Amino acid sequence: MLKIPREILDAVIAQAQVGFPLEVCGILGGTANRVASRYPMTNTDASNEHFMMDPKEQFAVVKAMRAAGEEMLVIYHSHPESPARPSQEDIRLALTPNVFHLIVSLENREQPVAKAFRIAGGVIEPVEINTV
Repeated sequence: MLKIPREILDAVIAQAQVGFPLEVCGILGGTANRVASRYPMTNTDASNEHFMMDPKEQFAVVKAMRAAGEEMLVIYHSHPESPARPSQEDIRLALTPNVFHLIVSLENREQPVAKAFRIAGGVIEPVEINTV
């Protein structure tokens, strides 16, 4: 189970809405499967079908999380026009071990859907999100 404060999940969804029609992305930090911080990232691909995080931003975020005593818990991104499930590209690029993947779907912009997964070795495992 992944625990995310309601205000952080709302901020991720808001970022997806503001970034529409492009995919947005970011990192959530915390400990023991409980999110404590959000780090919005730049989608350097500026695409509505995929995302790529800026390596310099990633390095700065990892450094900030370490300084805060946190670890990278979640990599998140949006799907502006498709469901909240990992695409073949998401599965192929899920190379960071032991992180959750949070996908926000804006397929219905009035009712965004956020779902979390573990992806390892091409295997997708849905994970329950508990908003706290």
